[in-house]
Amino acid sequence: MSDKGYENPKLLISPRDLYVNRADVCIVDTRPTHAYIAGHIPGAIPLDLYGISLNDTREQAFEAFMWMLGYLLGSRGIGTDKPVVWYEEDSGMRAARGFWICEYLGHPDVRVLNGGFRAWQALGYEWTTDCAEVEQAPFVAETVPGRHMGADALYGLLGRDDVVPLDTRSSDEYFGRNVRAARGGAIPGAVHIEYVNNLDEAGAFKPAGELRAMYEDAGIAPDKEIVPY
Repeated sequence: MSDKGYENPKLLISPRDLYVNRADVCIVDTRPTHAYIAGHIPGAIPLDLYGISLNDTREQAFEAFMWMLGYLLGSRGIGTDKPVVWYEEDSGMRAARGFWICEYLGHPDVRVLNGGFRAWQALGYEWTTDCAEVEQAPFVAETVPGRHMGADALYGLLGRDDVVPLDTRSSDEYFGRNVRAARGGAIPGAVHIEYVNNLDEAGAFKPAGELRAMYEDAGIAPDKEIVPY
């Protein structure tokens, strides 16, 4: 992924690199079950995290929820004993959710398949409808608190010039036309860049230069603390 100029290229993996190293990594398919059954990367474990969420993000509830997710991952054959690659149809929010959960729980080597299943198929790599049998894997969680900020903590930082809430939801959610929480709208002062703007027409992440220009134009800079949601 270094050809796109990323600061941390190892957070992504190309379909070609995954194909070469597929025997040595745990591959997780985050698409809905019907999509997995219709065809998936050989050996991929199905785990749709989209519907697993938490409404109460206070510290005690959040920590209990994350412990549950760590147990869930291990029970589904996703451990900390080998690299994990998350994918969906493109480079979307389902794979990103699995990636972040592993990052927060301290997994040492976790990545997102850049371009997703669509990019894998575009290169002509094999796919299958055979469902993998999984065994429980060791998942040793060592949480990294700096990779999460609770609502109360962010509320205390609102108004500071060096802190920017970054709203990655759809425009309808940002403007309160689609209400999926207790109240519609956005966090005061939030910058809105929907996550799909990070992707090119093929569903892979845009080059670093394009992304950097887009975020700088919106006031997102390296010298500020960015809190995406």
